[in-house]
This record gives sequence, C-alpha cells and structure tokens, in this order.
Amino acid sequence: MAAESEKELQQLQKRLAELSRKSFEHNIYTYTNFLSMAELDAFYRMPIEDKGKDYELSGGREGCERQMLRFGSPESVGYEEEFPIACLSIKPLMEKFADAMTHRDFLGALMNLGIDRSNLGDIFLEGKSAYVFCTEKIAPYIVENLNKVKHTNVKCCLADANKELPVKEPEEMRLTVASERADGLVAKVYHLSRNQSLELFREKKIYVNGRVNENNSYAMKKGDIVSVRGYGRFVYYGADYETKKGKWSVSVGVY
Repeated sequence: MAAESEKELQQLQKRLAELSRKSFEHNIYTYTNFLSMAELDAFYRMPIEDKGKDYELSGGREGCERQMLRFGSPESVGYEEEFPIACLSIKPLMEKFADAMTHRDFLGALMNLGIDRSNLGDIFLEGKSAYVFCTEKIAPYIVENLNKVKHTNVKCCLADANKELPVKEPEEMRLTVASERADGLVAKVYHLSRNQSLELFREKKIYVNGRVNENNSYAMKKGDIVSVRGYGRFVYYGADYETKKGKWSVSVGVY
C-alpha cells in the first residue's frame, strides 16, 4: 500500500535505509516497487548516511511520475542489470464499439484484480487503449486475468514501450500573470482561484521537480516541472516579456 501519513513515510524511510545497506554490504542491486511522489519526496529528505549516494530511479520511460528506486550501480556491484519493469498494452477487442475510457477506468480494472498499487507505475492513454508500467513479477498475472475495463472486453499483452508508446510533447500555453510566483501560475494553468491554489500548497499536493513544495511564493525558474496531484503536470518555459500594465507574459507546456 502507498505510504501517505507521516508515520507511514517514516516507516518507508527505514525500509529504504535497509535496502541501501543491503546493497552496499552484499554488492547486489536492491529494488523497491513503484513509489509515489510523496514517497519519493520522503526518500529525498533522508540523511545521506541512510540513503547513500549509489541509487537510480526509473519509471519505465522518461517522464514517469511513479518510479522504482534501485540501490547499487554497475560500478559498485560489478555487473549490469535492467530494472524489473514491464510495459503492458491494454486494447479493446473491438475498438469500434469500445467505451471511452479514462485513467481511472484502467486503474480501477487493475486494482479490482487485487493488485497492490505499488506494483503499478504510470498509465498512459492512447485513444481507447492504454499502456501501463508494472513490476515484472505481476505482469504475467495481469496478462492472464485482465479481460475487461469498464464494460469493454480487452486484450492485454507485453509491449515494447520504446517502439509502441509515442512520446507526447507538452501543449504550449501562453499566460499573463502578475509575477512568476508558483501559486499564481498553478491557479492560472488549472483555472483555479488563488485560495484554491493556496489550499493545494497547504495540503502538500504541489511538487516542483519531484519535491514537495509548500512555499506558494516560490519564484518559478525556467525548466521547472510542476506536478499538481489531481490536476496534472506542466513545465515552466519562462517569462517572455513584461506587458505595458506591468504583468508578465509567460509560457508553459501542459502535459
């Protein structure tokens, strides 16, 4: 199960410290399942003596929010090893008659198989189909048992993410804002009031470059990637120019 409360996150930090020590003491790779952004933030906050310096993250492809953490490297353990991540394609048997399905529909169908969320990475929609990253150990079970999403009969099989899953570029959006403050940009991108935006910061639902950011007055920097739980993700391209009214024309890329 995902760790959300502070107590659960502290327990997670202890488990991660143990995996780091095990990798170092036995010269082997050790892995977590997929970690949420809150769990990854808990890892980043660990003291260096607990988490070590020898680790790597992967979600199966570039840009994934849910990622697997691996302790060890080819230099430290002496051999190469791929992350135990599989990619599955889930496609309607008859696309013409298939329902329009959301991320929630695909996730719900997978969870209904009794799969723990930590075994599942990001889900990418492609028309009425989806690609899901999962742990290698759970992949055969999903392939064998997932046959319906919502009211649509589907076929699930292993996929090559590099060949089959296109990389989608963010959609560029130009905005006029009073400043480059994070709260103003979040509000503008997702059509929220300033109070709604502030509440997201208070609830620790804003991540900047993978880290929880509670500072709503944070000055955005070119290249910052902002994830807003429940809304989506965007990259800040920077300010283009100052308007005659003293505001800023900025651009972002919305995923």
